[in-house]
Amino acid sequence: MRLEKYFDHTILKPDATSSEVIKVCDEAKEHNFASVCVNGSFTSLVKEQLEGTDVKTCVVIGFPLGAMCTGVKEYEAMRVVEKGADEIDMVINIGALKEGNYDVVIEDLTTVRRACEGKILKVIIETCLLTDDEKIKACELAMEAGADYVKTSTGFSTGGATIYDVGLMKKVVGNKCKVKAAGGIRDYNTAMALIEAGADRIGTSSTIKILNEAKNY
Repeated sequence: MRLEKYFDHTILKPDATSSEVIKVCDEAKEHNFASVCVNGSFTSLVKEQLEGTDVKTCVVIGFPLGAMCTGVKEYEAMRVVEKGADEIDMVINIGALKEGNYDVVIEDLTTVRRACEGKILKVIIETCLLTDDEKIKACELAMEAGADYVKTSTGFSTGGATIYDVGLMKKVVGNKCKVKAAGGIRDYNTAMALIEAGADRIGTSSTIKILNEAKNY
């Protein structure tokens, strides 16, 4: 098991500076993580810092609320792909999902899917705001749109990843889609429990701490 390749090494805080992002990239290169996950304005910087490695540039879209116009998400996705993004983590239109406007949700998803064609697309469903039925529907719509992953959380709402939610999502998507757990993952035991529940990727800013703890097991 290559534990390091489960991690999207993340820096999404609003006050992140270029020097902090470069430090995260250096850590990702040192430990050979799956990706560095950032806000769009850092796309070019991260791509440049990771050049010559197999660590991917991961960028969030429609983050963290998911409530902006589809066309805005489309443009955002197109621009970060042009700047070098390898993976896109987009937030669904949560309100549309909750009121049953599935046509709006699927249009949102398929539009962004087309905008980042050929890249990995992860769909953030923000599980803490959804009922189980809504989580199931969100996963089904994400798969219908051609997503590569469904993702639990932004880490900016009322809760983060839970073992229960990861297990539920994995049950829905099976082998048709992968699962990313994110939000509030700060220690080795939690990360391993989420992986055992079905997570294929872990998004966290506590990656170095988790790896250091792993040495004790």
